[in-house]
Amino acid sequence: MELIKTFFDIFMHLDKHLGGVIQAYGVWTYLILFLIIFCETGLVITPILPGDSLLFAAGAFAAIGALDAGWLFLLLSLAAVAGDTVNYTIGNYLGPKIFHREKVRFLNREYLDRTHRFYEKHGGKTIIIARFMPIIRTFAPFVAGIGSMTYLRFISYNVVGGIIWIATFIFGGYFFGNIPLVKRNFTLVILVIIFLSILPGIIEFFRQRQGKRNIVA
Repeated sequence: MELIKTFFDIFMHLDKHLGGVIQAYGVWTYLILFLIIFCETGLVITPILPGDSLLFAAGAFAAIGALDAGWLFLLLSLAAVAGDTVNYTIGNYLGPKIFHREKVRFLNREYLDRTHRFYEKHGGKTIIIARFMPIIRTFAPFVAGIGSMTYLRFISYNVVGGIIWIATFIFGGYFFGNIPLVKRNFTLVILVIIFLSILPGIIEFFRQRQGKRNIVA
C-alpha cells in the first residue's frame, strides 16, 4: 500500500520531484532519467515506471535551463532504443520457454496476453504504436522477440518509434510546459497526458468486451 502511495505521489507531483532530483544530483540527473526510461522499456517487470509524463516534465525543465533539451533528446532516445533491444533479446531467448505457462513469477500474464493480441492485430507497427501506450510499450518488444519478427525488421521500427516518442514529449514539454496556464495546472496536465496515453488501451479493452458480448448474443 505504501509503495502505491509513493508512486501516486510521484505522478501527482512530478514537477516537484524532478526539480528536487535536479537540485540534488545536478548532471547525474541525465543518468537517472536514462535508467528510468531504459528500465521502463527494457524490463518486463517494471512497466509502471513513469514514461510520458516524466519526459514532458524533463522537457519543461529544459525550457527554463535546468536541463539541456539536446542532451535529453539524444540520451533518452538511446535509452528507449537500447531498452527495447534488450527486451526483444530477452523475449527471443526466454519467451518461447515461458509464453505457454499459466503463471510466471514477476511477469503479469494479463499484460502479456493483451500485448500479444495487440501485436497480432497490428503486426510490426505495434513497436511504434506501443511507444505511446503505457504497459503495452514495455511488453511489445518482448512479444516481438517471442514471435517471428527478425531483428533487422524490429530494429527499424524500434529506432523510428523511440525517436518519435522521445521527441514528442521532450519537445512538447519544452515548448508548452512553461506556458503560465500549464504551469499553474501542471498536475492536471500530467493527468491528461497519462489519460491520453492509456486511452487507446481502454478503447481496445471495451471493443474486446463488446465483441465477446456480440458473440454470446
